[in-house]
Amino acid sequence: MASGVAYDGSVAALSFAQEFGSKSAISNPDRPSFNNYKLLHPSRPASKSPAKAERDIGASAEGVLRAFNTWAFKREQPSDTQLMLRAIADAVAAREAVHFVLYWGKGPRCWAGEPELQCLDFLSVLASRVAGVYAPGAAMTLILTDTHAELNGHRRHDMQQYFDEVKKLAEQRGFDTCLLGHLVKSSGITAAPAAAEASVSSEILDKLIVSARKWYRGSATVQEGALTYLRMNLVEQRAVERAFPGSIFVTFNGSELRALFPRQLPIFYMYSLRRGVSVKPWFLPAERVTAESKHDPSEPAAL
Repeated sequence: MASGVAYDGSVAALSFAQEFGSKSAISNPDRPSFNNYKLLHPSRPASKSPAKAERDIGASAEGVLRAFNTWAFKREQPSDTQLMLRAIADAVAAREAVHFVLYWGKGPRCWAGEPELQCLDFLSVLASRVAGVYAPGAAMTLILTDTHAELNGHRRHDMQQYFDEVKKLAEQRGFDTCLLGHLVKSSGITAAPAAAEASVSSEILDKLIVSARKWYRGSATVQEGALTYLRMNLVEQRAVERAFPGSIFVTFNGSELRALFPRQLPIFYMYSLRRGVSVKPWFLPAERVTAESKHDPSEPAAL
């Protein structure tokens, strides 16, 4: 497949000729960091020295991190613990919820079943652990990957039905949702630099091809479908960084696919339904997942 085509939010591949400015993962001008929080509130009495206030914020951030960064949730160590602490500290300084964001895909089913319920409840447990040590709690946003579903050949009606059900279940638990296609369109990002694709190892593309053989039902070859998926992700990761600076990106995949995720956000590699289970809920049968369900190495790249 040719490497220079524009991204249209569905099955198109990407042109890498256009560069755009990067944005810091935690440089949100609307969110004061703990270093400048006092300057933004000069009318407040200085009950603590700046150094003491900074130490208190750091200690609170470490407590929040310890609340969820345990083997009850994580399948391996986060990508960058210090960056994660900085993101949490910024939220603490601003007295805001710690924000988590994750991709939510679509598999063969057109309705949400028990695996979806188990996964959402597991995310709720993580959020409650944060709320137990930090009053503003955790905010969770599910990015519904309509672009990936369309690439894989799912009908629009089926996609809408499934994502509508997931959205309703997520809202019942206080989670937000958005469509990845809308996110990319509103970001104005249409291409990623050629160097981004060149930096992705051939091993990652090989994993994507293995996954595409199982899930891709588009009109192109499996190899072309996998390459298109890769290029879409290189644009989408930047759109997510722009929309959710200072967030923690959650994935049910492992670190071998780090290049597909937002590069400026800390990554939390999490089990999907409970400890020891990594399979995405949308790829599982509708019935309740038993203890025998473990990670399926044949689906390492499915988002």
